[in-house]
Amino acid sequence: MQITLREVHDSDLPVFFRQMNDPEALHMAAFTPKDPGDRDAFDAHWKRIRASDAVHRTVLADGDVVGSAAVYGEPGEREVTYWIDRTYWGRGIATAALRELIVQVPERPLYARAAADNAGSLRVLHKCGFRVTAEASGYANARGAEIDELVLALEA
Repeated sequence: MQITLREVHDSDLPVFFRQMNDPEALHMAAFTPKDPGDRDAFDAHWKRIRASDAVHRTVLADGDVVGSAAVYGEPGEREVTYWIDRTYWGRGIATAALRELIVQVPERPLYARAAADNAGSLRVLHKCGFRVTAEASGYANARGAEIDELVLALEA
């Protein structure tokens, strides 16, 4: 399977919206919008981030849109994030996409956050060189509760 990243196209947004409304994926991600089904809020969010200096990419697997990956935030505090359609989990797509993203954005350090029980995402981050630097907790909209999270960093 060939994994590539490209600029986000308008036609990707309905796919992202559908992907980000999968109940199982939402639970796993945990830290999600308050109401992921609010299309107006989704569109406003994407309008803001596409106008920012964040690096947002569409993840393609053999040419099909399977998710997104991004680096956002202030210099020195920039974080990575990614979302892969649940039907593609377990195939190495998130790892390949994140590896390509961190090549495209060579600044370091880069940070990431993940729910402490999100073993799949933590495995992806570790494979890409991120290491746990702190433990925290935060309110997870998708779970309706405060949960433990891990902060990871990718240094030089």
